[in-house]
Amino acid sequence: MRNVIGVAAAICGAILLPALASAQAEIKVFSGGAMSEPVKEVGGAFGRTSKNKLVYVVDTTGSLQKKLAAGEKADVIVVTSAAIDALEKSGLVVKGTKVDLARGLIGVGVRAGAAAPDLSTTDTFKAALLKAKSVSYVNPASGGTSGTYFEGLLGKMGIADQMKSKIVYRNQGSEVADAVAKGEAEIGITFTSELAPNKGVKVAGTLPAAIQSPTNYAGAIVAGGANEAAARAYLKALAGADGRAAITKAGLEPLIGAR
Repeated sequence: MRNVIGVAAAICGAILLPALASAQAEIKVFSGGAMSEPVKEVGGAFGRTSKNKLVYVVDTTGSLQKKLAAGEKADVIVVTSAAIDALEKSGLVVKGTKVDLARGLIGVGVRAGAAAPDLSTTDTFKAALLKAKSVSYVNPASGGTSGTYFEGLLGKMGIADQMKSKIVYRNQGSEVADAVAKGEAEIGITFTSELAPNKGVKVAGTLPAAIQSPTNYAGAIVAGGANEAAARAYLKALAGADGRAAITKAGLEPLIGAR
């Protein structure tokens, strides 16, 4: 009888182990730089409770769009709301899974301990840029939202030619912050949520209201992902109370539950 019970237990174990292994999925998350902190914070808690492994790819919105279009696999993507709409239209994310998450503002950073520029008006900000020896922002060629906007803004303010020799291009917002912290750039321009995590940077404030460009971020399930059920559970967590708290902590405005 004991042998029979032992064999039965072994058979049950052999059946259950694959089921448990499949339940512990790897979730690959594509995230724009502005949302990387909330994405990782919620992912850490979700991974501990669900026992799933989360893998993050942080890059510019434009770069992540290109990765999906080129066939690179992922399960969840968190980028600008406009980009999610475009991805849904092209069939690269699952229709109807878009969730609005946060609104980001473009900020101005200086090295910790340095004097903050006057950001009270467009004119005072313009004067600060002309006075600065170097200014870093995300190279528009890398697909960065803030960098693309800011380079256009320099043209609109009529100072693009004067700023050319001062520009310190970087490929991601976190790299802009790093350039400021290391003294490679006097001023850094990118989303505040990318500047704030760097302890060597002081967030002087946001662009003046008249020239600010609020950007909404959203998440969606990537079409053809290997672990859609787990991905949906993670996106639900990101769109829940934990996500809202993490988004607020990162200095972003939560859009969760907004209508």
